[in-house]
This record gives sequence, structure tokens and C-alpha cells, in this order.
Amino acid sequence: MRYLITGGAGFIGSHLAEKLLERGDQVVLLDNLSTGSMENIRHLKSSPQLEYHLDSIENRQLIAELVDESDVIVHLAAAVGVRLIVESPVRTIETNVNGTQMILEAAAKKRKLVLTASTSEVYGKSTQIPFREESDLVLGPTTKGRWSYAASKALDEFLALSYWKEKKVPVIVVRFFNTVGPRQTGRYGMVLPNFVKQALDNGTIDVYGDGKQSRCFCDVRDTVQAVIKLLDTERAIGEVINIGNTEEITIEGLAQRVKERTGSASKIAYIPYDKAYEPGFEDMMRRVPCVEKLEAITGFRPRTPLNEIIDRVASYLREKAALSARVVTGNLA
Repeated sequence: MRYLITGGAGFIGSHLAEKLLERGDQVVLLDNLSTGSMENIRHLKSSPQLEYHLDSIENRQLIAELVDESDVIVHLAAAVGVRLIVESPVRTIETNVNGTQMILEAAAKKRKLVLTASTSEVYGKSTQIPFREESDLVLGPTTKGRWSYAASKALDEFLALSYWKEKKVPVIVVRFFNTVGPRQTGRYGMVLPNFVKQALDNGTIDVYGDGKQSRCFCDVRDTVQAVIKLLDTERAIGEVINIGNTEEITIEGLAQRVKERTGSASKIAYIPYDKAYEPGFEDMMRRVPCVEKLEAITGFRPRTPLNEIIDRVASYLREKAALSARVVTGNLA
């Protein structure tokens, strides 16, 4: 099989590419490196089964060619991260909506299978815990830019499902819940790599808000396994499916756990949302997935414990720091 992965040099995309190549598939990556990195796929470049293009999702001609030559499209390219969303709302909306429409238009010509990535953010301020795929979405007002990402991804879902219903394009919509692991950066507000890096540096671990908000963190290996199983299952077509771990922890609890797992001497500081992001910033207090649908369709559910996830991220960041130190000193033997 030949897979096209948009956003393929990103965090999830690079791990997915790695796993598909391991099982003998052909993989084509498209990424403009706005949030992705060549470092994520450098170890894959020697594979004869890999092809990559450094270009934009908005290159209509290239998209048409790559989709036509592929059997399956995994559409991961998107503007992600709370900080990026707050700072660049126009880019967020245009990238997410225009990119998805372009992929679906190209796929519709020969009805290629498309898996499009959505997010737990679409549940917004809903208090119906755990979040189920058929639950109502409760977004904040349009005057709060923080909700533009959720709205754009919800529109992506509507687009994908409309192409399935009207044009019979086989689509799968997945809602990711805080996928974490090696290669993820804290550049745009990803909380776990930020906490781990701060802890390893023995700097202050910065908790935004009062830290009582809770999240569930899913190991990227589990996310990738779930995606592949869904792609291999006809029952997933036309469905919206949560992918996440159900182990819940408060953000202040996460900071304390990271401190303990890394043996850090860091202090935990609390920063008001207004200072961290923008005046009037809104957040959701809990975000917990129901993964019964995923398990019913694939027989799989993410189970990697949070302690193991933290240890993996810490190990990756330590190795990265050690490599950087050797580069600086010229001691790469």
C-alpha cells in the first residue's frame, strides 16, 4: 500500500511513517516544516520506500498528483498548539479548513480513503464527561479567539463527513486527545515536553491557571497503533472516533509527577492565563475521552501508563541535550 501523510515531518506523522515503513508499506510525506522538522524523519530518509516533499498543503497541483498516486491519505497537516492558535488565528483557520478541503477534493476524483485528524478541542466547554463522539459540542463565543481552532476542526469534520455522504469518498475522522512522546516540542504550548524540559533544566515548572484543570495523555505509539488499525478496518469508514488514554490527571498533578520522575529540584510556579496567553483566555476544566467506540471497532485501546510516557519523554530530551553538547564541543566520536 502507498500512504500519503500530510504533516509527515511532524510529531505524529513521523511516528506513523516509521511504523508503516516497518511493515513494508510505501510512504510519501508532505510537510512545509512550519511546525514539523527534518530531524523527525532524518533516520527514515535512507529507506527506498520513503518519498518526501517539502511543500505546502495549498499547492493544488502537487496535492492532486500525490493523492492520485496514493492508496490512502492520512491528513495530519494543521495549525496546532494553544500558543500558535492564540497568536495566529487567521493562519489557524485558513490552514485547517483550506488544507482539508483541498485533500478531500483531490481524493473525491477516485474515491481514495482519507483519514483526517481532528481534536478533543472540538468538545469545547462540554461538561459531559467522558466525551463521547455523539455528544454535543459546546464552544465559546466567536469573540474569544481561543475557540477558532476547535471551530475550524469541527468544520473539517463536517467537510469530511459530507464528502462521504454526498460523494461517497471513504473517510475516517479521528479526535486525538493530547498525544505525547519523543519528538514532540513545547514550542507552541505542548504542556508535557515543556514540563519535562523545565524539570531537567531545574528551572521553574510553569503551570498556567490554577492547575486544577485535568487532561489525559496518550503515548504516540498507542495513537499510531490506533490509526493503523482504523485504516485497516472498513467498519471505521464514515465514523468519528476518539483516540486517547483515559488516565486523568490535573495539570498541577502532572507538574508534580514530572518533578518526581525526573528527580528535579524545580519549583512549581502558577501563571495566570491572562499573562500566559491573552486577556480573557478560556479553558476547559476536564478533557477525558470515551474510547469504547475505538475498542469496539478495532479491539484496541491505549493503555500506556503516564509514568512510562514521562520517562520516555525525559529520556528523549536527555539524549537530545547530550547530542547537542557533543556537537558544540566537537566530540561526536
